Amino acid sequence: MVILDNRRILVKVAQMYYDEGATQSEIAEVIGVSRSLISKYLTKARELGIVEITIHDEGLHQFSQLERKVERLYNLREVVCIESVGQDSSKKQLGEAVSEFLQRVIKDGQIIGFSSGTTLNEVAKVIQSPQLFPSLTIVPLVGGVGNERVDIHSNSIVAKIGAAFQSQCEFLHLPVMVDTKEAKEVLMRQPTIKSTFDLAEQSNIAVVGIGGRPEHSTMVQSYLGTDYQTITEDTEIVGDICYNFINKFGKPVDNSWNERVIALDLRKLQQIPLVIGVAAGIEKVDAIKAALEGSLIHVLITDEVTANALVEG
Repeated sequence: MVILDNRRILVKVAQMYYDEGATQSEIAEVIGVSRSLISKYLTKARELGIVEITIHDEGLHQFSQLERKVERLYNLREVVCIESVGQDSSKKQLGEAVSEFLQRVIKDGQIIGFSSGTTLNEVAKVIQSPQLFPSLTIVPLVGGVGNERVDIHSNSIVAKIGAAFQSQCEFLHLPVMVDTKEAKEVLMRQPTIKSTFDLAEQSNIAVVGIGGRPEHSTMVQSYLGTDYQTITEDTEIVGDICYNFINKFGKPVDNSWNERVIALDLRKLQQIPLVIGVAAGIEKVDAIKAALEGSLIHVLITDEVTANALVEG
């Protein structure tokens, strides 16, 4: 029987591994045991307090503990937190954080879907890549044109990101919102539009903004016109993701906006392997919580103030 609490051998193995930099295979050969047993010795040394590992993150990343709190609390794959500054500066820093994250996880040949909005426009403006991805496909998740600022629409964002990665792009030549539910149904059946949404559903990665209540959305106000007040008075709505209004459980709200919005169905979004949510601001906390409650995102990129509100509330 192998004895794992022989302190002399535990100290020897730990010294060889941590102080001398020997590999587990090298130690196993010297000690005369299997490599798997060396791994068990190292684990036991930590359990008994012979080895204590200290991670010195002071000054390296001030929000690492906050990120871990949010990750554990909401069962997220990863949280990236930036410093809270002015609104415009925060959006630029969020864009830079998304750019860094994407360059770590993307692989050539994948499909990446993007929604739209001011924050994702910042991603498109700052994204740079030392590596080119000619077989990567960038695709919109929501209608690509409209009567609000051109640069925040998905087609513009997709084009900028495609240029940065030197990748392929698909576009949606229709607005975020149409006049009737019937018009939406007809448009979604058109071959070119259907093929783009079929491709979006196959995305390996999706990058989506998370909007707060409709009264905070310039896009919503622009499209709704006289219906704007009716939507803003709907207390069930806590925010939106891919321009689908959601309730506190992350489920689509039954209203005329959701019936007419040209966007990826949230059930399809949930099937994408990696969904990155990008949002910051106290006014968006309830919407972010709803997206987390509905398991709509796997990774959250936000700022310090928002992350603290998610932990405290």
